[in-house]
Amino acid sequence: MKTPIAKKETVERNWVVIDAADQVVGRLATRIATILRGKNKTNFTPHVDTGDFVIVVNADKVRLTGRKLEQKAYYRHSGHPSGLTETLAQKMLDEKPEQILYKAVRNMIPNPGFRTGKNTMRKLKIYTGPEHPHKAQQPVRVEVK
Repeated sequence: MKTPIAKKETVERNWVVIDAADQVVGRLATRIATILRGKNKTNFTPHVDTGDFVIVVNADKVRLTGRKLEQKAYYRHSGHPSGLTETLAQKMLDEKPEQILYKAVRNMIPNPGFRTGKNTMRKLKIYTGPEHPHKAQQPVRVEVK
C-alpha cells in the first residue's frame, strides 16, 4: 500500500462560495483556512498547494463574540520611529470589514510571508456585499456551521 502524494500538475482546484452573514469570525476563518490549504481533501500534501479558491460574500455582516468590538485592537507599523498605529475592531468593521476576516485567515496559514503562504492567500477573495465577479468559474456554495 502506498501513500498518494499530490503533484502540482495533477491538483484539481475548485471554486467555493461561503456566506459570512452572522458567522463568528474565528470559526469561519478556520473553515476558510482549511479549504485554502486543501486539508479537507484526501490527497492533502503539506508541501504542495492542493487547496481550492474561496470566495467570501457578506464580509461586513460577520460577528465578533464577547467584548471584542470594544477591546480587540489591530496593530500596524509604518517602519518609522513611533510609527505604531492601533485600530479597534469596531472601527475596522465600519471602515474595512473585509480586513478583519483577511487578517484572521492569514494568521492561520503557515508562512504567510513566503511563497507558499502568499500563493495560498491569493486564492482568497473577500467581498462586503452579496455579489461577486467570479460567476464564470461556477463556484459551489458551501454552508458553514
